Amino acid sequence: MGCLIALDFGLKRTGIAITDSEQRIASPLCTVPSKGLMKWLIDFRNSNEISGIVLGFPVALNGAPTHVTENVCLLKEAIEKELKGVSVEFQDERFSSKRASNAIHQMGKRKLNMDKSLVDKVSAAIILQDFLNARENS
Repeated sequence: MGCLIALDFGLKRTGIAITDSEQRIASPLCTVPSKGLMKWLIDFRNSNEISGIVLGFPVALNGAPTHVTENVCLLKEAIEKELKGVSVEFQDERFSSKRASNAIHQMGKRKLNMDKSLVDKVSAAIILQDFLNARENS
């Protein structure tokens, strides 16, 4: 069984997280400039077995689309076209950045809390762990 990866897509950069081989635990992996995301995904897939991709789905608190929602939908289509055989699923990402900032702060990393790159990859891990937990409970 391959790993799952999660993407916390942003217009400037994308946070990426990965599961262990048993798909039980999500861990932050890296961030990449969003313009280079597809190349990174292709390169990563060429050297790793990926079972699927979990894509953070941005919606406002009331469930309405955000300014990034359309971009994320287009990204899903592009990934499915480019990485045939890899499933791409959405996961609600509401509060993931806030939860990531809180987790970083609780670890005593106050200065690192300002590091947007760290927040992005921790957010991706939270999105991925939420997906794993929901899958386990269904």
